[in-house]
Amino acid sequence: MSKESTTHFGYEQVKVGEKAERVRAVFDSVATRYDLMNDLMSMGIHRLWKRFAVELAGVRSGQRVLDLASGTGDLAARFAVLAGPEGLVIMSDINAAMLHQGRSRMADKGLVGNLVYTQINAEQIPFPDNSFDCITIGFGLRNVTDKQKALKAMYNALRPGGRVLILEFSQPVSKPLKAAYDLYSFKLLPLLGRIVANDERSYRYLAESIRMHPNQEQLKQKMEAVGLERCDFHNMTGGVVAIHRGFKL
Repeated sequence: MSKESTTHFGYEQVKVGEKAERVRAVFDSVATRYDLMNDLMSMGIHRLWKRFAVELAGVRSGQRVLDLASGTGDLAARFAVLAGPEGLVIMSDINAAMLHQGRSRMADKGLVGNLVYTQINAEQIPFPDNSFDCITIGFGLRNVTDKQKALKAMYNALRPGGRVLILEFSQPVSKPLKAAYDLYSFKLLPLLGRIVANDERSYRYLAESIRMHPNQEQLKQKMEAVGLERCDFHNMTGGVVAIHRGFKL
């Protein structure tokens, strides 16, 4: 009998079938403090990262957008405005608690009409091929069990001429920055999680999951392997975060 395959959950090896549930538990725990922790962890810089991602996405009036791993909806809210009443933005997340937080936040902003919500696993996008002009995933791909399967699902769901945009933590490009970032990630970040969210363990997982995620060039190659073309990436904050983009031609 063959041994069941495993994958990483941070630095821990777990059975492939267990990872999604472990990730769900992390975000169930942090959902209510998610936005506050984002501001504290990045000192507000995450807003600039997301603004640049929206610019690169190039969403125009009337277009259809699928935002995967929407969280509390920072990207989806901007896309809803850009797509306008003739467009459609699907705000999605695999985690029901996060999607609930995001939906409440969008309602508070008065964003209705062209913004809809659905719980989606990025590996199994439940829409026909050639459905969307743009598919985005912000700070979510590193949590996906089978990244290649998710990238292929995104490619299939794109219309010809459409683009995939991935906003994700990545690898600092300089050794001094990497050393400082490691110190911050493994010392200060879990401390913040314990004080603010009463959850040190989930934020230790965050730091570990970033290290296990493909670096800039590796992710670009994974995108090209599923058929995306003209793939590129843009480093921000010295490579702490990168935005990858690829097109279905």
